[in-house]
Amino acid sequence: MSELTAPTPTAERQASLWSDAFRTMRRRPDVIIATLVLLFVFAMAAFPGLFTDKDPTVCFGRDAKLRPDTWFAGDHPLGTDAFGCDFAATLVHGTRPTITLALVVIVASVFVGLILGILAGYYGGWLDTLISRGLDVFIVIPMLMGAVLILSLFRGRVSADNLFETIAPAAISLSLFGWMEFCRYTRAATLETKNLDYVTAAKCLGASDRRVMFKHILPNAIVPVTAVVPTTIGGIIVTEAALAVLGIGVQPPATSWGVLLSKGTEWAGGGYVYLFAWPLGMLVLTVFAFATFGDALRDALDPKLR
Repeated sequence: MSELTAPTPTAERQASLWSDAFRTMRRRPDVIIATLVLLFVFAMAAFPGLFTDKDPTVCFGRDAKLRPDTWFAGDHPLGTDAFGCDFAATLVHGTRPTITLALVVIVASVFVGLILGILAGYYGGWLDTLISRGLDVFIVIPMLMGAVLILSLFRGRVSADNLFETIAPAAISLSLFGWMEFCRYTRAATLETKNLDYVTAAKCLGASDRRVMFKHILPNAIVPVTAVVPTTIGGIIVTEAALAVLGIGVQPPATSWGVLLSKGTEWAGGGYVYLFAWPLGMLVLTVFAFATFGDALRDALDPKLR
């Protein structure tokens, strides 16, 4: 006999919630600016060839530490680094590891948080106790500190040629300490939703636990989780930069914004501030855009403000 399910009366309300939220957000100038910044950054990460035709690995010692050209024109609009590499090409190509790392960590963290949160909230009992105690242990360890402790074991490693092998140690470390907030939100939403009438009706009609959790409860849990994703991505980007400055994040010769900041600090005091200012400016602008978009999304999804 085929499995029967009850209609979900909140489906239309969920669709209306999202449509109203994005309708509200697109009317805000700060959200439009933040979206344009994020599109620009993602385009650099995905298609660096659109922004520079130079290879960041082709360097000429005679061109070392050339300052930016007037009005950012000429062969080296952003100058060159200490090895004679075009700094604009290095900055553009360094965007991909930074953004890829942030996206991998956020996907892994959200996935783990959703699964553990919905299992803890739905079944309760010893499973809830086990997951909640694990949550208590991990949540007291800041992401940066936890990543430092783990990545210290990999100190001295060399960067791989493959992008995912390059970011893998940092991605795994950050993911281990990035799922707790999503788990907490999902568990709370599951506890609130699992006893509602339409969920009870689905159970009475023979829906399995898996179908109830992922078809009827999960859509409600997604809302609070989604609201904090953009802000969390910004935090991951900052953490990656901090790890690179400490020498345990993405390792040279691979390039990321964190690696450029780490190298730039060595030359900023000697008058070559641009080697530090450009990656710092890109990082601050991107994090600000994610934070602005996240705050607007959270406000738009807040039922009290609606």
